[in-house]
Amino acid sequence: MKTNMGNTDKVIRILVAVAILVLYFTNQISGTIAIVGLVLSVVFMLTSLIGFCPLYLPFGLSTKKKE
Repeated sequence: MKTNMGNTDKVIRILVAVAILVLYFTNQISGTIAIVGLVLSVVFMLTSLIGFCPLYLPFGLSTKKKE
């Protein structure tokens, strides 16, 4: 699996995931939106940690700098 995420992309995803988690744990979001948000934050964290986003593949996208 070849990485296709740059550092800026990773940082933005982590910040969004943390923001969603903060909203959830401060009871600002609940119900279906909270569940979708939690799933999204887990996906964002995982993709940031491994540096690979499977949704970028079909579109040929990459935010990683060329070496």
